[in-house]
Amino acid sequence: MLGKLQQTEEKYQHLEARLSDPAVAADPQKFVEVMKEYRALTPIIEAFRAYRAAQQTVEDALLLLEEESDPELRQLAAEELKAARERCEALQKDLTILLLPRDPNDEKNVMVEIRAGAGGEEAALFAAVLYRMYTMYATSAGYRTSMLSNTPTELGGYREVVFQIEGDGAYSRFKFESGVHRVQRVPETESQGRIQTSTATVAVLPEVEEVSIEINPADLLYESCKSSGAGGQHINKTESAVRLTHKPTGIVVECQEERSQFKNKDKALKMLKTILYDRAQREQSDAIASDRRQQVGTGDRSERIRTYNYRENRVSDHRIGLTLYSLDSFLNGEIGSMIDALATAETAEKLKKQSQE
Repeated sequence: MLGKLQQTEEKYQHLEARLSDPAVAADPQKFVEVMKEYRALTPIIEAFRAYRAAQQTVEDALLLLEEESDPELRQLAAEELKAARERCEALQKDLTILLLPRDPNDEKNVMVEIRAGAGGEEAALFAAVLYRMYTMYATSAGYRTSMLSNTPTELGGYREVVFQIEGDGAYSRFKFESGVHRVQRVPETESQGRIQTSTATVAVLPEVEEVSIEINPADLLYESCKSSGAGGQHINKTESAVRLTHKPTGIVVECQEERSQFKNKDKALKMLKTILYDRAQREQSDAIASDRRQQVGTGDRSERIRTYNYRENRVSDHRIGLTLYSLDSFLNGEIGSMIDALATAETAEKLKKQSQE
């Protein structure tokens, strides 16, 4: 591990030098790329340097114990030695985790798709609850959200809602939300007070960079149309909405959230690139395909990653066996502790696999 850390430090120093290079500073795109890589390595290097300092303290304390005869100084050296060894052990564990292979998508922005599953109108209302929960958490965590498209219902739910979350490490936080979410509650549409079980599916896709996928303009069909739903007199009477069809695949995306047709066209193209990128990744990688299948399944009630039980004020994640009795605050965006637990479980699984190799 130490050899790998020394190589990483050399790379870090090289990146540091590049950031001071006028040629790199003059190229905004290159500067951002180098800075992103530099920032990703910073926690590792900081922990490595702290580990080396603790090791040096251990060596100094051992030398003092060998050479010093004064009882008081020897006791101080022994205490310092114990503390430094504990520090070394803790930092070694931290470094083992920091050196685990990272998901290359972790730092990317994400596109989140929420679709009503089993349960009719109640499933659509639950999709709206999930959308509100994620946007509230994203805002509190410092991320930026923007609606891309939606298909609302008369009662205020969503058959489908697609939105973007932007900010450092967005995918690393939201990727655990992919899958079937099950709700157990008395529906607003139920007059008899009976509990109904409904579902919504969530898919979290990493945003595609401009260079990640190329689209032939001749393969695109743009259509303009009037926006639907709320938005005021202007947005409903002008043809600002955009429908984009990718001819080779038949994929159709729509965007109606902006007043400007140009902005809607730009967002629709970004959505299409993300969908095509995800499709290409699934075709090229069995692992990606497996992950994608696990994300949403069929939307059946039996396929679930998490259950939201209103009567018991309970939310349970079935992947890690964690139950929280704080559903009300959870649905108000306080989902950080659940995400932390899922991230910890992922790290533990990686460590387990690494030890078996």
